[in-house]
Amino acid sequence: MRNIYTLHIVVILLCFAIGCKTEVKEQINKDEQVLSETTDVIIPIINNSLLDSIQKQTFNYFWEGAEPNSGLARERIHIDDVYPTSPKNTVTTGGSGFGLMAILVGVEHHWITRDQALNRYLKIVNFLEKAERFHGAWPHWINGETGKVYPFSKKDNGGDLVETAFLIQGLLSVSEYYKNGNKKEQELVDKIDKLWKEVEWSWYTKNGEDVLYWHWSPEYNWEMNFTVGGYNECLIMYVLAAASPTYPISKSVYDNGWARNGDIVSDQTFYDEDLVLNYFEHDEDLIGPLFWAHYSYLGLNPKGLTDQYADYWKLTQNQAKIHFKYAVDNPKGFKGYGDSLWGLTSSYSMKGYYGHRPENDIGVISPTAALSSFPYTPRESMNVLENIYKNHDSLVGKYGPYDAFSFEHNWSSPRYLAIDQGPIPVMIENYRTGLFWKLFMKNEDVQNGLNKLGFKYENID
Repeated sequence: MRNIYTLHIVVILLCFAIGCKTEVKEQINKDEQVLSETTDVIIPIINNSLLDSIQKQTFNYFWEGAEPNSGLARERIHIDDVYPTSPKNTVTTGGSGFGLMAILVGVEHHWITRDQALNRYLKIVNFLEKAERFHGAWPHWINGETGKVYPFSKKDNGGDLVETAFLIQGLLSVSEYYKNGNKKEQELVDKIDKLWKEVEWSWYTKNGEDVLYWHWSPEYNWEMNFTVGGYNECLIMYVLAAASPTYPISKSVYDNGWARNGDIVSDQTFYDEDLVLNYFEHDEDLIGPLFWAHYSYLGLNPKGLTDQYADYWKLTQNQAKIHFKYAVDNPKGFKGYGDSLWGLTSSYSMKGYYGHRPENDIGVISPTAALSSFPYTPRESMNVLENIYKNHDSLVGKYGPYDAFSFEHNWSSPRYLAIDQGPIPVMIENYRTGLFWKLFMKNEDVQNGLNKLGFKYENID
């Protein structure tokens, strides 16, 4: 019997590799029929085959789909090859940070070799060394062919400290992975260390204010005027800014800027779940888009992570639970919503890029929301994965599920975004092995930063 299950799993993986979705769906259905007559012990094996498949597909966005000159992640890949808002060679700083981590998923699962990844990483850091930076911070978008800034908006044509933080999170994780390696690997580690130390985090306090600013431009200076305070996706930026061995911020910048002198703490609930912190980007809303529970926590381990303001596992897990409960409740009656189709986050939509969240819901599901929440809601996230791959395989392409779709509006588009595909393989790997939480949290600079800010955290070996 075990050999039969093994054969079924091999068929499933081979079919996903060559794109035969119908056969995969039929095989899963047959397996589940057999399983229902035997034992639940085998079910996780079938689930693991699906996890392997989606991780490989999303990994390939950053491996096969990378911008060829820089090796970095394209901001977007459109299967229809139509790019109305930015050139195809536009690379994303933050999405590339996620992609650096996704490539390690490929190494760990033996889809590529350690040395293949090393060569790609060296190509990337060599490009980053020469790319335009602004007091050490990279811009949001970079021309992958020239290394020059490509403006994200008119005045956003300089340093982007948040996107830089996402990139550094990935670089430090890679550095930890290779730090005890051979001479060539040590070269990579040294180059990453230099890039990390050149980011002038404290300069982005704008003349020593107790808050970090998101942007600075040599043409427009501080005119974007975007201070980063109150809970959102940017916790990692404050942790790294405190951790910097060369340009660190003081704890008061975290307490007064990010935590808003304690006003960040919430005593409210939503769908019977504690919010823990106030979600400040939209002051009228109780809850934010789900990427807020992902981007900072690709490397930063929320399990056991606490400070004077929050229990971060409770915070992130509750956010995912709220999104799930909202979809099950489905107060607007949108078609398809339920326990196997849930999760709202910023993504494409019928209206272009849109900030989907429970209090600003237009009937669009973004697969990354639930799939990147595997560490928080494994069964609920698996429901979505199985539902999409078994029942809606037209919504799955070369690099995994397409960015977003709406059954309510009969809309979908064969397009991907790096910032949405990237968290999927990384957070699934954290769910399965804790790989990136182990790597990032053992970095000595990161530990120093967390200690400085008053965090308590678990040591994962």
